[in-house]
Amino acid sequence: MKTKRIFFGLLLCMGLFAGSCSSDDNEGETLIPLEGKWDLSKTGIIVNGTEQLSDPVENQSGCSRDYLELKLDNTVNVGDYSSAVSACALTVQSGIYSRSHNNITTVINGVTKTQDIVNLTLKELKVKDAAGIITVYTR
Repeated sequence: MKTKRIFFGLLLCMGLFAGSCSSDDNEGETLIPLEGKWDLSKTGIIVNGTEQLSDPVENQSGCSRDYLELKLDNTVNVGDYSSAVSACALTVQSGIYSRSHNNITTVINGVTKTQDIVNLTLKELKVKDAAGIITVYTR
């Protein structure tokens, strides 16, 4: 009986030890999904280590906000409201996107753009491109 207790105790310890070891396959990647419609909220740059964000000039006054729509099938739609031709006319450009760790890459009209995901929550997507331009989207 004592041998059985020791054996089961040893098995339990091995199981707890094996369960506490895990590999971090996502290497710091946030697990919140990107899919959904994101409204353009702020744009800016970093000056002397401080973010300088403001309302984007891309958003036409009196119109809905420009947006980024990321779909489950890895397609992307970029909506742009403009009053150049008619009031708040919507132009949508489509393409594809992929996510690799904390980067998002879009290809629209043959132009590839890779951005670092700086912050991703259920309500905010903040990205920064190689030139240091920060774009903030909200849902």
